[in-house]
Amino acid sequence: MNEGSIVRATLKALFVPRRLLPIVLISLPLVAAQVRFSYDPMAAPLGILLCALCVAVAPVSYRVIFPEGLDFSHGGVRLLLYATVGVGVVLSVGVVVPKLLDMGPTFLTDRYSLAVCAALFLVGGWGLGRDIGFEESLAHERARAARLELEAEQAQLLALRSHLDPHFLFNTLNAIAEWCQTDGAVAEAAVLRLSAMLRSVLAGVRAATWPLERELELVRTLFELHLLRDPDLFQLSVEVAPGLESFPVPPLVLLPLAENAVKHGPAAGHRGLISLSVQARQDALVFTLENPGASKGPREGSSGLPTVERRLALAYAGGANLALSSQDARTRLTVTLPRGGPIPGVVT
Repeated sequence: MNEGSIVRATLKALFVPRRLLPIVLISLPLVAAQVRFSYDPMAAPLGILLCALCVAVAPVSYRVIFPEGLDFSHGGVRLLLYATVGVGVVLSVGVVVPKLLDMGPTFLTDRYSLAVCAALFLVGGWGLGRDIGFEESLAHERARAARLELEAEQAQLLALRSHLDPHFLFNTLNAIAEWCQTDGAVAEAAVLRLSAMLRSVLAGVRAATWPLERELELVRTLFELHLLRDPDLFQLSVEVAPGLESFPVPPLVLLPLAENAVKHGPAAGHRGLISLSVQARQDALVFTLENPGASKGPREGSSGLPTVERRLALAYAGGANLALSSQDARTRLTVTLPRGGPIPGVVT
């Protein structure tokens, strides 16, 4: 922080009520004593000026001279400079100004009072400057801790984002091995789809956002791979409102939802229709994914839905919503995204 920033930050911090109130409580008795025990009509303004300058200059000079806190690494040079500033301010107001104004003796211009004012300048400036410095350091550390927490969360989600159910991959590769012996054309189609899917996953891990059409293409490929292994496993319906293809979404955010729809639906013995629809509603984009089989809620230790929820919370700062419901032996997942898109610069 440069000196200009230190001066502005310090003066602003002095007006915080928890500092301003003690300053006023100390300054008022001094000014009152100055008025009570002085006969010069300029005594009150002089007392106010002395208190105001000490309050403003003392913590600023301390923080400028000791930006890293009180230390004696330069010998006593900085401490001597700080003392010189304090004595200079007190003598300027308590000696020079009264002479220029041709004032008579006052309570605060007495030499003993000036010595007390100089001591208050040094101690008060040290206390206020140290307190303000500690407060700023604490704020910086809290902000840094929040940034590190966010970065750690993003790094964790970045790793989880590349998640693809290993059982699905193993089963698909085993099926491809069997097809190589029985049906070369199906094996070739499966290899091509799996290769395209893995390329998309890798591209999605590196991107902050991508168009909705790429996300839906990846989901369709996942469904097609399941159907290649078992064409009667489920029926598929995909309905996307026109004009939404270029809408930006967090990459791979729907992939774990599509995996769950198959895993806990048709793959668990609940054959039937899997439907995916994307619609625009006012200022939001709504994804609805339905699969056969009633949901029992997120399983303990599962990472699918919790990961999606955390990613959405990061990407949209709490503006997105994920809802799970079951009715008539079917499970419905609804994801609502603000049409403004994800927050720029947040990697999820």
